[in-house]
Amino acid sequence: MRRSYHINFVSVVAALMLMTACTPTVKVEAPTEPITINLNIKLDADVRVKLEEQAKEDIESNPDVF
Repeated sequence: MRRSYHINFVSVVAALMLMTACTPTVKVEAPTEPITINLNIKLDADVRVKLEEQAKEDIESNPDVF
């Protein structure tokens, strides 16, 4: 009876060691180089004029807004 207890204990310890050895590891590290964001935006002057005209019309039609 005592021998089977020893074998079960050894097998449980071996199984635990095997399970902990195979667990995946996740590392979170800050990047070594700065993050660069390139925004290629081209604004057309015509669009700006239309937006300004629309804003003037909206302000004139709703003077209580501002």
